[in-house]
Amino acid sequence: MKITNIELQKNRKRYNIYIDDEFAFGISDELRYKFGLHIDDNIEQDFIEDILKSEEQMKAINYALKLLSYNRKTEKGMYDSLKRKGYDESIIEIAIDSLKDKKYIDDIDYAKAFINDKRNINNYGSNRIKYDLLKKGISKEIIGSTLNIDSDEEYNSAYELAVKKLKTYKGQEKHVVYRKLGGFLQRKGYSYEIISKILEDILGNW
Repeated sequence: MKITNIELQKNRKRYNIYIDDEFAFGISDELRYKFGLHIDDNIEQDFIEDILKSEEQMKAINYALKLLSYNRKTEKGMYDSLKRKGYDESIIEIAIDSLKDKKYIDDIDYAKAFINDKRNINNYGSNRIKYDLLKKGISKEIIGSTLNIDSDEEYNSAYELAVKKLKTYKGQEKHVVYRKLGGFLQRKGYSYEIISKILEDILGNW
């Protein structure tokens, strides 16, 4: 098989490759020069398949970078996004490895940033943070090494949150407030021990 024509696509840095006078595939300018494609070159089918695989890999990486320009992703989150886009397992694996090598995906850094945001912005407790990280595909090992909140610090955060929330229950009976405040703190992800202590400390002399 012989490359009989290489045609620049309109307004794009891509080329149409013609083999034996028939259109064969489109390719980026980067890969065209990487594989050294020129008119009159004789090429084999295996070589064409290598080119097409590299093209697909580049498309997957570029799509992943586009997603990352909007927001950070975990390794699992990126895998799911590429899978939904229709990329094969081998292509996804190579794309993710490339992104990890460049630190564009880093589950440890992601977990640290997530924990900081959820504690300081959302006032989440450890249980809620751990649950959300697991849903995002962060491993238990990474969660165990990054989610280290002192129990006194967690209590203080929950207490401040409870005091603020208590104002919205003004005029309601103690047992109603007890149930609502306990449920609120539970949804925020605080432990049973902390919730029980706070309810006792705040509502014990109600």
